[in-house]
Parts: sequence; C-alpha cells; structure tokens
Amino acid sequence: MNRKLPAWLEDAVFYEIYPQSFQDSNGDGIGDIPGMTARLPYIKSLGCNAIWLNPLFDSPFKDAGYDVRDYKKVAPRYGTNEDLYAFFAKAHALGMHVFLDLVPGHTSEEHPWFKESGKAKKNAYSDRYIWSDFWLYGIPNHPYIGGECERNGVYMLNFFKCQPALNYGFARIDYPWQQRPEDPGPMATREAIKDICRFWLSHGCDGFRVDMADSLVKEDADKKKTGEVWQDILGSLRKEYPEAAFVSEWSNPVQSLKGASFDMDFYLDHPGNGYNTLVRDYETEGGDHSYFTKDAGGDITRFLADYLPKYERTRSDGYISFLTGNHDTPRIRNQHSVREVALSLALLFTLPGVPFLYYGDELGMPYQKDLPTKEGGYTRTGSRTPMQWSAGKNAGFSEADPEKLYLPVDADDLTCNVESEDGDPVSLLNTVRALLALRHSEKDLQAGGDLQIVYAAAEDPLFVYRRGGIVLAVNPSGAERVLPGETKGTILYAIGQQRSLEKGLVLGPQSFVALRAE
Repeated sequence: MNRKLPAWLEDAVFYEIYPQSFQDSNGDGIGDIPGMTARLPYIKSLGCNAIWLNPLFDSPFKDAGYDVRDYKKVAPRYGTNEDLYAFFAKAHALGMHVFLDLVPGHTSEEHPWFKESGKAKKNAYSDRYIWSDFWLYGIPNHPYIGGECERNGVYMLNFFKCQPALNYGFARIDYPWQQRPEDPGPMATREAIKDICRFWLSHGCDGFRVDMADSLVKEDADKKKTGEVWQDILGSLRKEYPEAAFVSEWSNPVQSLKGASFDMDFYLDHPGNGYNTLVRDYETEGGDHSYFTKDAGGDITRFLADYLPKYERTRSDGYISFLTGNHDTPRIRNQHSVREVALSLALLFTLPGVPFLYYGDELGMPYQKDLPTKEGGYTRTGSRTPMQWSAGKNAGFSEADPEKLYLPVDADDLTCNVESEDGDPVSLLNTVRALLALRHSEKDLQAGGDLQIVYAAAEDPLFVYRRGGIVLAVNPSGAERVLPGETKGTILYAIGQQRSLEKGLVLGPQSFVALRAE
C-alpha cells in the first residue's frame, strides 16, 4: 500500500443510523437531528465510536433521500445545517467520528443541475448527465427516460426513474454522443463531487460512505476507469483532509481498496457469497443452510472460501467491513433466534476489518414483514422501522399520534427495547457491549490484526480462529464440541457454557469463547 490509512480506523466500530426512524424530538413522527444528538451517549455506551448517517440532504424522498435535490442543505424535516454541525461537535466531544452518505452516481430529477441539463440551449450543465441522441430508441443496454425535457434526446438512469445518472464518461466508446472520463463534462462532474465533500469536511464531517461507488463510469467491465476516477477524487481530498476516511458500497475489495483507493469496502450480502452463507442463506433450495442457524447444516468453509482470498489480497490496502445488516437487507433477527444473533455478532466483531452495527440490531429488533412500501423501500421497508427505546408509547421513538409515524412500530414485539435490555446482564444489548469492550481492550482483535484459521471443516460446525495471541471459537450447533489440540488459556469472554478437559475446553451448545492462549 502506498498510502497511510487514518489511524483512528484501527479501533473504529461504526453505528448506522437511519435518520427518519431513530429519534423524533419535535413530535412530528419523523426522526431528526436533535433527536439523534440527544442519543449520542447511548451510542457511545455500546462501544461504537463512529457513526454513519444515511442521507439527510434536501430531497423529494422518492428513494428515502438517495434522490438528492441539494447536496449542501439538510432536509427541513431533519432540521438545519446548523443542527448537523452541532451533531458533529457533540460527537467529537464524545470521541466519535461521523460519516455522511455520499450519493455520487445520480441526483434527483428535481436537482437544479438536472433542470439546467435538460434545457435545449447548451449551458454549463448540459454534460453533467448522460444524454443520448437516440431519442426514439433510447440508450443501448441501459435504462433511460425520454419525453420529459425540452432537450432533444433521452437521459440515462442510475437506479429509480427519479434518479438520472451523473456523467463520468464511458470506458468504451461506441457512439458519438458518449464521452470519455477525461472529457470536460465528466471532469466537471468529478470536481462537483470534490466540492460537495470539501463543504461537509470543512464543517466537521469525518468522511463518507459512498453509495453505489462502482457505478460511475459506464461500459467499464473491469471497473478500472471507475477506480481511476476515485483515485483522483479521494487523492485530492486526502491532501486537504488527511484524517478523512471513505467506505465504499462496492463489495469487491480488490477493485475498491486496491483499484480505487478506498479505506474500507463493505462485504455486502449477495446471494451465494460468503457473507450470505453466515446468516441469510435461507432462500436456497432445501431450506435454511445459514451457518448460524442451529443444526441447519451450515458450512463455515463456504464463507471462508469466498472471504479469505479477498482478505489476503487486500489486507495491506485497506479494510473489509462486515455489517450486522443495513437499510437494504432483512434484519439479522429475521429467521434467527437471539442466541443465533449473538453468536453471529461475536464472529463479525472479532474478524479483521472495521465493523458496522445497524441501529436496533444490538437489541434484536424484528424485521416487519408485509409493510407497504415507504419512499421506495419495497421489501426493505421492514428493516427501517422506528428504534425501540422502551415498551411505552411508540416504543419511545416519538410523542406523535401513531398514525403520524414515519413507519409503524411493531406493536406485537416490543420486548426488545433499550429500557428493558439495559438492566438484563445477559441481554443481547449487553452482549454487544461486552463484545465491543473486548475488541477495544485487545489490539489483536482490532481492524489490522492478523487472522489465522485454526480449525474449519465442512462436516463440523465448530470454527476456531486466532487473532494474534487470542484464540476464538464458535459452536453454533445444538451439541457439545471439543476444541482441537491442546488449546488452553485464560477465558476473556464467553457466550454459553464451557467446561474444561485436561487438554483443553469443551464448548457447550450454541456457544462462543475468546481466550488468551498459553
């Protein structure tokens, strides 16, 4: 690696907040920045020392804020820019860093840039988006919209109909209207993104989670040109803000960390990949085969076969980031018991890299099935419901009438809430606190520490791995498992039961242990 990663990432644990669902301070039924600010001590108490905020910029909210109308203005429903600056300051006073969500691949169709770009007369924004002169037949191989602007031609989409694609050029030129990444229009787009980042970094933001980071340059099969664009953007920003950090929604660490120079890359839940086999392999033929589902026949080697090559190829370039879940996936509690969730978090929090905890996953908050879609959420809507602070009115989220809430609380399952779990020493909430305290206290368990696989077999659910001087083992099955070899040491933390043998330990059913090896 030719650059130095921000030192604070080594011990970072992020907490993802969906702003509209976290804490309502003014009784309008929608979460807001003052509400989030008041809850910062709680986030700190978990052991999370960094925060990722989902988009809170001005937007028509056809895609929950990922359709940005003004990158430099906080949406009024959340508060003001000054409220966000105060949030940064309070977080910093508590020793915490804050990421905003950067959406560089598209804007809202209501963004002033797009309104100018759609005009017939050539102007400074004409090439800010991708337009084809194939007005009748559209843009080959890409979704497009026509008939809504006075300009001749049609424009490319990057996601929903409301999100026209910003222009970063094409890696392969097939038609005269296509531009190269180095042409003036795409270069101006890059500079606009740098300007947005500078604005928020100058006001106290510490970095960005980058939405659809691999989507910039079109017809870019190997993502080489997209990587070059990011090297330019991130390289410029790091000269001015050397402690800023960036995590990509890419899920290809070779392309993201090595090719695009991101600091972190999310290991996303994609069907059949390694992460999917751990907790979400319940849509395959034959039922649930997730590794952490008790006695479901899960196979840890399926995870390792996908993860280890990525880790080995990129460990000197940046960090692979595991997520407990996020706003785009079913909650980890979906299909899993509290104990299964606890064991999965024990693994995710003790592997190399920088972990991300989705709000409410520390409680085992449920995934609400069959909710009507909200702001483009569709099946994702059930993972975006209000944070459950108590068993009281609206789960302590808001004083609004229930029908005014952004999304309904799960009235049938309010048993998992901060108030009730806080006083229970064996609750999932306090298990998360203990796991993160262990991670913070042991440098070997932090982002850059080594990983050695001690024992993993397709036919055996027991998994044993080593991080420096600490041996960790997980047994998700319903039967005892004996640690292989002469594994001895001082137990630092455990979930479930263990008993000693002359040569080592026996792990009880559904258990986890971390011990300092002798």
